[in-house]
Amino acid sequence: MPVQGGLSIERMCQLAEVSRVGFYRYLRSGWPAEEEVNLQSAVQDVVLEHRWRYGYRRVTAELQARGMIVNHKRIARIMREDNLLAFHRERHLPEDKVRGTEIYLNLAARMKVSAPNQLWIADITYIHLKTEFVYLAVMLDGFSRRVIGWALGRTLQTKLPLHALERAIVNRQPPPGVVHHSDQGVQYACGQYIQKLFDHRMLPSMSRPANPYDNAACESFLKTLKREEIYPARTATSKTCTEDWSNSSRNITTDAGCIQLCVIGPRKDSRTTQRRQNTRRFLADR
Repeated sequence: MPVQGGLSIERMCQLAEVSRVGFYRYLRSGWPAEEEVNLQSAVQDVVLEHRWRYGYRRVTAELQARGMIVNHKRIARIMREDNLLAFHRERHLPEDKVRGTEIYLNLAARMKVSAPNQLWIADITYIHLKTEFVYLAVMLDGFSRRVIGWALGRTLQTKLPLHALERAIVNRQPPPGVVHHSDQGVQYACGQYIQKLFDHRMLPSMSRPANPYDNAACESFLKTLKREEIYPARTATSKTCTEDWSNSSRNITTDAGCIQLCVIGPRKDSRTTQRRQNTRRFLADR
């Protein structure tokens, strides 16, 4: 709850000529849901601003310095649910040993893409809805910049990008040797995801650390999608978002709380497709 100055709740209710019972009843009716989403967004901003170095105690102190009344246990719960807890590295161990995952070469930077199904680009973004905080994983074809698979979920677990990858594989039936490019996030570097790539004879490729330009195509698409389709609609929940998209999407299935959506298109893509057309294809029926 934001700081209300030096006045107590009882005194504010007296000044506003309302009962304390009525105030707490209103507080429990629906406002906490929006306040929880705003707090999640603030926690996300602090974690990203400090590049995942802050734990829940330092995030709590930062939010309190910004004028928010928060409890460290609540911040720890939010960071644990959103997979935002900082990882404390042992100084005597190499970074790859601490991560427990292998970092692969940036093959995408060495490629000259000339046809579909040569390079796939993956990324995850968060979407701040009115009363909910969700994540969207997408898969683009590096040649046409067209969405070939995507998934919407409430957590950053590995199953989210894995569902998007599985949908892309079903839609495109990729030949051996497709390069899969992503950042170094733990969702893409974990053994389950890498094994799925190897099972379909795909080559993993990862961006350099703290370099967003290696994945600029996917970042650009997600920015356009938010600006032109998601935020102007003022969607309140992921359920409403899914219902709106279901009117223009061909395939929608639900599995273990993760909503999968994808657009199936022809194998032959045109290089002249623009970002705005990609956004509309993402939601338009083919």
